[in-house]
Amino acid sequence: MRTLIKSLATNIKEPSMDQSKMKREPRRNFLKNLSIPIVTLASFNESPARAKENSPASSNPSARVKLSLNAYSFNKELLNGSMTIEDMLDFCASLGIMAVDITGYYFKGYPKAPDDEAIYRVKRKAFELGLEICGTGVRNDFTHADINKRRENVQLVKDWIHVSQKLGGQTLRVFSGNQAPAGYAREEVFKWVVDALRECVDYGASHGIVVALQNHDDFIKTAADTIQIMEAIKSPWYGLMLDIGSFRTTDPYQEIAQTIGYAVTWQIKEKVFDHGKEADVDAGRLVELIIGSGFRGYLPLETLGEGDPKKKVTALFERFHAVLNKL
Repeated sequence: MRTLIKSLATNIKEPSMDQSKMKREPRRNFLKNLSIPIVTLASFNESPARAKENSPASSNPSARVKLSLNAYSFNKELLNGSMTIEDMLDFCASLGIMAVDITGYYFKGYPKAPDDEAIYRVKRKAFELGLEICGTGVRNDFTHADINKRRENVQLVKDWIHVSQKLGGQTLRVFSGNQAPAGYAREEVFKWVVDALRECVDYGASHGIVVALQNHDDFIKTAADTIQIMEAIKSPWYGLMLDIGSFRTTDPYQEIAQTIGYAVTWQIKEKVFDHGKEADVDAGRLVELIIGSGFRGYLPLETLGEGDPKKKVTALFERFHAVLNKL
């Protein structure tokens, strides 16, 4: 390109006018005196195929989503110390995963928030590897009958909103809870959960963190339960972590379709439960639902059960990567 531009410059003829006239003549007239047309960088597009390759992401559905990892895939290893968070980040980078969701209890001292040194060490490692930290999460429960326990859980979420903010995350994953307090109607427990969530969402909004409620086959079991609690709080800082493996009563894909409009992040698992029976996830069908919904963002993968988690994560990643590459 430099050689071409130099060649063009040497072929420009000097205008046949004195310097004073040149200064007075409008620029457009001066350009007419050049012996060749002006050539722009846009003229050097390599091919139509190259132009398509460089087109906006909106024309390429697969570019709207990014495969990431939920750290729970390495739950046993991270808790027993055979793998560190940094080791997990190295694995993700080697596989081609673009981001991680690091659950809070993999930081030493949980539920207490880690100190800044520990947070920033992980953040710097991710930066070095070109990885995003798309979120983190806590193990909370807003269904306790004891209001003091609910207040403790609200404070836990607030503390980890700060951690997520310092990590550079986008979301903090929370649960509704799994208590079934005797003598209380579901409507009353629902109100406890919503009141606690609303306080956390307001706090998240003041720190730039989206609170993502995970449907987890607990107090929130079905698409109807999920829609009810999503509709109870109106805030751009509140959304659904859509856990595809936790709809277990009917057709999971139908329930995913019903709730997908609330999704701000995901747990993409190996298995779904079709009318209560476990089955392999249909990656093609799920991706079709996700792309069709207009969702943009991260798709955290999560593997469970026995087996080498590295092999399991690799297999799940390759399945979804192959499907996305066909779009």
